[in-house]
Order: sequence, then structure tokens, then C-alpha cells
Amino acid sequence: MNRFRRYRDIVLVVLLLAVPFFFLRASIRNPEDLNALDRALLRASSIIEYAAAALARRTSSLLGDYVYLVDVKEDNNKLSYENARLRGEVRRLGALDGEARRLRRLLSFRESANVETVSAVVVGKDITEYFRVAHLVLDNPAPGIRPNMPVIGVDGAVGTVQRVAGDRVDVQLTVDSGFGVDVVVERTGARGFVRGVGDLSRYVVRVEYVQRTDEVEQGDLLVTSGYGCRFPKGIPVAKIVEVVKRDFGIYQQVEAVPTVDFSRLDEALIVMTDTKDCTPPPERKGKR
Repeated sequence: MNRFRRYRDIVLVVLLLAVPFFFLRASIRNPEDLNALDRALLRASSIIEYAAAALARRTSSLLGDYVYLVDVKEDNNKLSYENARLRGEVRRLGALDGEARRLRRLLSFRESANVETVSAVVVGKDITEYFRVAHLVLDNPAPGIRPNMPVIGVDGAVGTVQRVAGDRVDVQLTVDSGFGVDVVVERTGARGFVRGVGDLSRYVVRVEYVQRTDEVEQGDLLVTSGYGCRFPKGIPVAKIVEVVKRDFGIYQQVEAVPTVDFSRLDEALIVMTDTKDCTPPPERKGKR
């Protein structure tokens, strides 16, 4: 067995050396001097060369496609990351643009109000069965802020200062059941008194003491009258959403919604008015 293996190895070595030699010999000889063996070797070599070339082309194509797909996948990953980054940047810029618009409106409102104000940021809200309170933090600590000072936003009246502790201010919102402010209908000048309802499910106010003979309609804007030395005159407070004219009594039944969207309230201005002797207007007497 060992001898057979040795002869087999010798034969294989001889063939491996002889075959290339005969192929080389046939390829360098003059075509006119080729014999039958040389022609057969050339035909066999051409077939082998063609197969090898085809295999090489196929292998090269597969490798090229693989490298191309790897590059495409890498490019797609980069593009997906860049796309996600750009979408995040667009959202961030949109938020900054919205904030800039709100701040410009607040600054414009602050200048047009022609009163001294202190700016603050809303940091929280408390909503209970009876109370609606917003918590503000002053942009710059300011002395002299006292209870009952009016608080306004770009869309109108927010409420009044309830308590002050350092740079933190608690504000009683216009929808709080204890809030009240004298108003007029901007369109007709009819008088009324806006009082918070304290409804847990929605932000609404009722308008009291509107004479049954006064002209008020759904959609009318209610603005502060300036009575009671609390809010400056002409600050939007609420819009009427329902009017019930009764056949008896002195007053109409009127319901309104605040002009300020408290669910989106982010900034506010505290109006620095003198409230030392300022108390809420007394309730008017009369049948509703």
C-alpha cells in the first residue's frame, strides 16, 4: 500500500510537470508544424482558458456586486441617520420658531399695553374640584409683586396673583371658581361680570349681571372694563358661546370660554399695578 501511494505521488508529479510543458510546447510551435497531439492540446487549452476566464469574470462580478451592495447598505444607513437627524432638526426649529412667535407677540403685547409688567414662565398647573391655579417662575426676580395683581398673556386675561414666594408666583386663573372681573361686550358695550365656574372637564366661565335687554350674541368678545383697579381696560377675557334669554327676571344666562388656552399657556406677564387698596368688586344684587 505504501509503495502504491509512492508511485501514485510520482505519477501525479510527472503529470503536473508534463502537462504544462506539452501545453507550452504546443502553443509556441509554428501552426504549420503542429501534429494531431498538439492540436488536441491547443483545443483542450482553449476550452480550459475560456472556462477559467468565464469563471474569473463571474467571480469578479459577484465580488463587485457584493462590494457594491455593502457600499449601498452603508450609504443607506448614513442617509437614514441623516434623514432622522434632519427631521429632528426640523422639529426643533419648528418648536423654536413657534416659541419665537409667541415671545414676539408677548413683547408686542407688553409694549402696546403701556403698563409696567414682569415676565414669567408657566411651570405647572393645579386643577381640583374648586381651584384652578397656575404656577409661574419669574424670568427676573422683581420686588413689589403682591396678591390681586393681574396676570395677562398674549391672548388676554390669565388671572390674578394669589401668593408670592421668592421667584415663584401662584396665579388664580380666570376659570377658578373664586375669580371675578368686570367686563363689557366689545361690540355693544353691554356690561357684565365674568366669574369662574371651576368645571373639571373644560375651561368655561359664566357671565353674570347681563341685563335681559342688552344685546349680546354668541361669538361676542368680552374685554375688561377697567373697573375695580385690577385689570387694565380693554384686555380680552372670554368669548360668549351660549346665550339664554329668559322670559322673566332681570338678567340673561350667558356662558363663555376664556380667550386664553390654558392647556397651552407657556408665558405670562404680571401687571405691576397698585393693589394695596384693590379688592375684588362686590357682588351685585339682583335676581338672575
